[in-house]
Amino acid sequence: MSQESPTISQDAGGLRALLRGLPSLAGDLPGFDPGRAPAEPVALFGRWLTEAIEAGVAEPHAMTLSTVDPRGLPSARVLILKDVDATGWWFASTSAGRKGKELANTPWAALTGYWAALGRQVRVRGPVHPAGAEVSARDYLGRSAGARAVALLARQSEPLADLAELAAELEWAEDRITREPELVAPDWTLYVVAAEEVEFWQGDPRRRHTRLRYTRTGSTWTKELLWP
Repeated sequence: MSQESPTISQDAGGLRALLRGLPSLAGDLPGFDPGRAPAEPVALFGRWLTEAIEAGVAEPHAMTLSTVDPRGLPSARVLILKDVDATGWWFASTSAGRKGKELANTPWAALTGYWAALGRQVRVRGPVHPAGAEVSARDYLGRSAGARAVALLARQSEPLADLAELAAELEWAEDRITREPELVAPDWTLYVVAAEEVEFWQGDPRRRHTRLRYTRTGSTWTKELLWP
């Protein structure tokens, strides 16, 4: 039996009308001259991040991490970027959680950052490598006590019976961290996306978007423009 294709509701008061009525890429957006872009993407990312901070963008260091499971099905979540350097784009998570398991099976990922106020997005793609235990431990100990307590439970993405169970487990974890301030969650891992492709996307209200893609071959980056 063939499966019917999904249809979009024509209800004028439904979500379709609401979504189509929302503005996008509105306001006074900055320009972007790709001809003046640096030879490698990290410098440009730092420039764009600084401009997002100066523009008052909320959580400009938040990026969406996309991974795939063993069946090739994608999953995505927003996390906080920890660092960007010549090695790549850094983030941290428990290796026992869903994204940790997916990265262990398929060590490739994509990161996407979006700064709506500036009409800009940055797309990063490449292999993912876990950092060593010492570096990961430093990242863990630099987190807030509450964040360390949640990570210590190492139960991310598991089914939760009720919120009372969560409260009890967190109370235990917070107490242990208080008693053992140098304790490190054994599964906490700092990861780096060793970018092989980085795209900088500057939106335009007329949809004449400017897209600049960096592609890495060995230690060399090449730049090219893409059609909107």
